[in-house]
Amino acid sequence: MGLQALFFYLFAFVAVASAFMVIAARNPVHSVLFLILTFFNAAGLFLLTGAEFLAMILLVVYIGAVAVLFLFVVMMLDVDFAEMKSGALEYAPIGALVGLILAAELIVVLGGNAFHPAVAGSGASPIPALTERTNTEALGDVLYTDFIFYFQIAGLVLLVAMIGAIVLTLRHRENIKRQDISRQVARTPETAIEVVKVKPGQGI
Repeated sequence: MGLQALFFYLFAFVAVASAFMVIAARNPVHSVLFLILTFFNAAGLFLLTGAEFLAMILLVVYIGAVAVLFLFVVMMLDVDFAEMKSGALEYAPIGALVGLILAAELIVVLGGNAFHPAVAGSGASPIPALTERTNTEALGDVLYTDFIFYFQIAGLVLLVAMIGAIVLTLRHRENIKRQDISRQVARTPETAIEVVKVKPGQGI
């Protein structure tokens, strides 16, 4: 067994085990931590296949932002998970049906080589060979030339979603001093200080 095959089985085993623990762990914080471990091992698998761009996206975006954000949200929100899971059995039949449909689709996709081997091998490579151009350079050319407008629109959608999430979750609590820039700028010497004449013997 070569070194690459050894790392493949190691990353694959840990990824599958941690993915199972995401849904099996009782503590939601532990589930998010197992999710981060799953993303990390998936990035290792992408590196083994030569897709270093997708591996970096998993590390930077999913692990560095999305999964950590999930962890903060789970830790900060006061959610009663016991009450949430109490009605889960009511949706079990629908969930089982959706799971069977997804399993059937995966079987059809993965079994395509056995059913139609000629069709599976007739597809042309969408990018040049790795010896001519790296995976990151090829994806960058396509993303920032042919699909630049879609890329910018996706960024605007994410910006609007972020602003909406901040507006929906912002709560103003009473008895907390907040900075008011316009009020500070509008201050004058008359409103900023107060001169009090204290008579002798009446001071503190």
